[in-house]
Amino acid sequence: MALPKKLISTLALTAAFVAPSVWAQDYPVRPVRIVATFTPGGAADATARLFAEKLAVIWKQPVYVENRIGGGGAVGAEMVFRAQPDGYTLLLATNTHVINHALLKNLPFDYTKDFTPIALVTSTATMLAVTPSVKPSNLKELTEMFKAAPGKYQYSACNMASPQHFAMEMYKNILGLNAQNIPYKGCAPAVMDALGGQINIVMASVTAMSSQVKQGTLKPIAVMSSKRSPTLPDVPTAAESGIVELKNFSLDNYYGLMAPPGTPIAIQKKLEADVLAVARTFTNPDMKSRMEASGLEPFVMNSVDMMKLIRSDAERLTAAAKAANIQPE
Repeated sequence: MALPKKLISTLALTAAFVAPSVWAQDYPVRPVRIVATFTPGGAADATARLFAEKLAVIWKQPVYVENRIGGGGAVGAEMVFRAQPDGYTLLLATNTHVINHALLKNLPFDYTKDFTPIALVTSTATMLAVTPSVKPSNLKELTEMFKAAPGKYQYSACNMASPQHFAMEMYKNILGLNAQNIPYKGCAPAVMDALGGQINIVMASVTAMSSQVKQGTLKPIAVMSSKRSPTLPDVPTAAESGIVELKNFSLDNYYGLMAPPGTPIAIQKKLEADVLAVARTFTNPDMKSRMEASGLEPFVMNSVDMMKLIRSDAERLTAAAKAANIQPE
């Protein structure tokens, strides 16, 4: 006997609402891939591998990391953007992707709208430091030095268009400072040249400079992130410098997870809950030591707060790129 059309429509509508919840209950039933858009060994890769390991235990399914590099992270991001929205391909999201949004005009996606947010989980702090020969010992004094001799001083902020470069340019733009950037291919060579005396002012990750600060071969000026670094807790943030214009200053170099556009909300909620459950173990001694070894710090936000920060940073970074004429490397 044929079913009435009204009953068929009701059943179809019910299935449309029930199916995602059923998928989430079963999810995942096969291996999950996390796409990290940078080379193995860095903070982004370390975050991806840490969460792959812990989520595999929760899900009782393999979770593996695929390093898909190119285009400053744009190649891997596009790969996830075009993936099936079924929860089996995830993006290790970073604020470098926000920088791409600010700089690259021909991306096939809008990073602030087109991905499904899951959570932010870790960060690496950025710090401004000088060699011992430089007289200033804090950000207020360094700012006064820059103002007294516009264009005289040079600094390095790792790569062109890096988070460190943007942090320095934003600081300069807010205060109307004039100093010349000397670009390097990464933070490590910039720090090495500072130690060798080729350059006296450097903006780099805390990880790249913490041992030199502890040894006294570099002098910390300020952390540019929203909070002090647990690695160097005595170094104040820029917002704590006493400079009125910087009272709300911060630029965090964060890492988290996103899924392709169109991922069912039930799967997104399960992913978010499980990722945040892993993040709640950051205080455990094993997790704490592993994160410290990779230069990672807790930076935990749910999906809603994650997108608020990403959209806010996208606006700030776009304005900074325009003001400083920052071009993609």
